[in-house]
Amino acid sequence: MQEKDMVSDVLTGTKASIESYTKAITECSNQQLRSTLQQLRNEAEQFQYQLFQIAEKKGYYNPAPPADQKSIQTVKTGLSSGMSGTSGMNMH
Repeated sequence: MQEKDMVSDVLTGTKASIESYTKAITECSNQQLRSTLQQLRNEAEQFQYQLFQIAEKKGYYNPAPPADQKSIQTVKTGLSSGMSGTSGMNMH
């Protein structure tokens, strides 16, 4: 197996772990467990970003071109309007 493939596999696995931690955090009512899961997620995010930087530097990853301001604003507007509808939700 090539180094590039190994890096890709680890990145994929780490992203899946981050998603799992995030889902568990949103479902967790025990504050101590929630804090532990948040810490683990944060560490996984840091690891993922560091590995991504290495992969990018080695040429294993070619990022998409930067988004233009109009696209960024469209996404911001969509996310903002989507979040404003949750203000009346009963969170636990």
